[in-house]
Amino acid sequence: MTTGAIVAGGRSTRFGEADKSVAPLAGVPMIRRVANRLAGTDDPIPPGAGRASGGDPVVDDLVVNCRADQREAIETALADVPLPVRWAIDEEPDLGPMAGIRNACRAAPSDYAFVVACDMPFVDPAFVATLFADAAGHDAAVPRLEDRWFQTTQAVYRADAMADACEQALARGDRKILDPLFELSYVVVDDATIRRRTEERTFENINTDDDLEAAEGIIEGITG
Repeated sequence: MTTGAIVAGGRSTRFGEADKSVAPLAGVPMIRRVANRLAGTDDPIPPGAGRASGGDPVVDDLVVNCRADQREAIETALADVPLPVRWAIDEEPDLGPMAGIRNACRAAPSDYAFVVACDMPFVDPAFVATLFADAAGHDAAVPRLEDRWFQTTQAVYRADAMADACEQALARGDRKILDPLFELSYVVVDDATIRRRTEERTFENINTDDDLEAAEGIIEGITG
């Protein structure tokens, strides 16, 4: 059993007043794009176009982490998604992504959870499957591109171990998302391996209106 944990509780200050988790991206709420890719029901957009659209889920269920005030809109966005959905509501909002990951991992019913940010609409489900394989026997499998730091919001974690490590880091007053990772037995998926398996687009975030417009151009250029 595997879980897809979508983290959506951030304030998205660079996106303006709107909640970007439910912002329409080529007619589909952004978080639904992420969920659809994990469920195998998205448009055939690379990378992993075949797996993303082929009806083959890469996880058995979903956990959504968000603030209480977001839940209604996100629940509407995820209506009829073909996977069971659990909720991990931030009892104390605005503690940062580490707290969101902790809450999502606590709610995960599976041993391993794939954590992904709600603003990564091109997440490659075929790549996700390889991360689950990498994580077997370890506490985490985390991609790291050559010119960037760890991709902690597109990684697989042993759910209970990561939740505990995040809890301990928060209790110490640490807020850097890497702090709990270094307490775990983790595997790094390096740049060369990433590029053999997928494309860098899998890690693209939608942070601004310009990013949204560019992503819409990609989708419409393929599906239009």
